Amino acid sequence: MPGIDRTAACALIAEIGADMSKFPSSRHLASWAGLCPGNNRSAGKQRSGKSHRGNRWIKGLMIEIAWAASHTKNSYPAAFYRRLAPHRGKKRALVALANHALQVSWYLLTHHRSYVDLGGDYFEKLDRQRLQASLVRRLEKLGHKVILQPAA
Repeated sequence: MPGIDRTAACALIAEIGADMSKFPSSRHLASWAGLCPGNNRSAGKQRSGKSHRGNRWIKGLMIEIAWAASHTKNSYPAAFYRRLAPHRGKKRALVALANHALQVSWYLLTHHRSYVDLGGDYFEKLDRQRLQASLVRRLEKLGHKVILQPAA
């Protein structure tokens, strides 16, 4: 998995253990680690979405893993980070990526599978029409007239 080397994997197993039966789901593990987003709603008002403290050792480790994964080339975690960072900010995007990486780790340890990367262009393949419209809008904002023709 991008961002996880041998040392990080050993530290991750040392903190959460190899037996995932303690955690009924990946979200329980993320909540225990303090990486899930906060949800403070009442009477139709949404207040602070700050995540709770959780296990500081696993949280710090997962943020480091997320930072390393966000800097890998042509990988799904890097694309995930690049997708979130402009809207939510770099630090929140890192926490979201750490949450995602921890949930993927839970899945891999629970189901005894190996990691398969979806690729850096996963989100571009997901919705080609939306990407195309977005790029046309950006070029038109720069003052170009855009006419799209399919390639031969």
